[in-house]
Amino acid sequence: MDLVPKPGQVVAAASNVAHRLLYGGIADLRPMPRTLIDEGLLREVYHYRPAGTSGESGEPVLLVTPLAAPALCYDLRRGCSLAEHLVSRGRPTYLVEYGEVSFRDRALGMEHWVDEVVPAAIRAVSEHAGGRPVHVVGWSLGGIFALLTAADAGADLPIASLSVLGSPVDVTQVPLIAPFRPLLHLASGAGYTGNGLVTRAYQAMGGAPKPLVKWAFQLSAFQKLVTRPIALATHIDDQEFLAQVEAVDRFTANMIAYPGRTFGQLYHRMAKGNQLATGEFELSGRTIRLADIEVPVLVFGGSTDGIAPIPAVRAMVPLLAAAPEVRFEVVPGGHLGMLTGRAARDTTWPVLDDWFEEWSGRSGTPEATGGSDGSDDDTDTDTGDDTAIGTNRRRRHTSAASRALSR
Repeated sequence: MDLVPKPGQVVAAASNVAHRLLYGGIADLRPMPRTLIDEGLLREVYHYRPAGTSGESGEPVLLVTPLAAPALCYDLRRGCSLAEHLVSRGRPTYLVEYGEVSFRDRALGMEHWVDEVVPAAIRAVSEHAGGRPVHVVGWSLGGIFALLTAADAGADLPIASLSVLGSPVDVTQVPLIAPFRPLLHLASGAGYTGNGLVTRAYQAMGGAPKPLVKWAFQLSAFQKLVTRPIALATHIDDQEFLAQVEAVDRFTANMIAYPGRTFGQLYHRMAKGNQLATGEFELSGRTIRLADIEVPVLVFGGSTDGIAPIPAVRAMVPLLAAAPEVRFEVVPGGHLGMLTGRAARDTTWPVLDDWFEEWSGRSGTPEATGGSDGSDDDTDTDTGDDTAIGTNRRRRHTSAASRALSR
């Protein structure tokens, strides 16, 4: 490592500092133009306007926003925006977001999103796109919502495929939670209806407030937070690095609160009960089974994701027994970086592009050239190391092959 900066680095650093002082920032934070096509209670569905005069082609993509995190996750900044990428390729692109969650929304549970918001958004997108089936993409809790929706009402919804990024199913595999698990029963009482300290706290506040959500997200990347001053100083000449930091700071500053009842369900049934790891989830007196999902599913794990580590995400693969194809990919990045980091442009996004093309216009039936019985030549390209970083676009797991991953 050179201790003395080169002349070009000095000029670049001076330019970055001047740009920040004169214009208030380096990143291009302009949002992608979009039009509201549908709305309801905590539901806003947008269509991203086509780029230039090229128009749109192919089946539409619906980006499902997680709770608490802003929709900026899909449109972080120009040059690092999944929405911009899809629009630039002529793909009809849509987004569902929820707006501000307030104390008056405290009685809303996960049912609101699984039974109403996501299904309504899928139908609105399909109708707006001329009746075509929809590729549903969900990041973090947005992926959980998409999975539960497809498992519960997928047969009645025009879903072409599911893509799930950084969605933890087995929370016992999350190191961030592990040290606190012995305390959960003490702090929240027994069972799902315990009236412990944590339960009383979120009931009194009407949910998890924005400052708490922001703190929890920052805690997941504590090491980066501590080393941030050094990283900024050593990358002062790197405009792309500084722009990404600026965009992530804006994302973190715009965290949204959790409604009380939804937070309670997530806390008791996932963090405490680890219910989803069984492949089943109790909601409104019924049991939703991931084994009932009958559309192809693409699953991503981030190599350095502290909120949804690879084992926690990979645990869903053997549970998707009825899906015509399940593919698991490990890509570089942490929880947000795997979706919209600088490396995602060459890893996550191309895999999504290929997935949409592969499962467009096929109604859940693999092409004859690809096969789905696990006997095609493509399976030979898998090295068996499903934790390796990178993208293998020829790697495919049928339902039987996917279940083998858990052995």
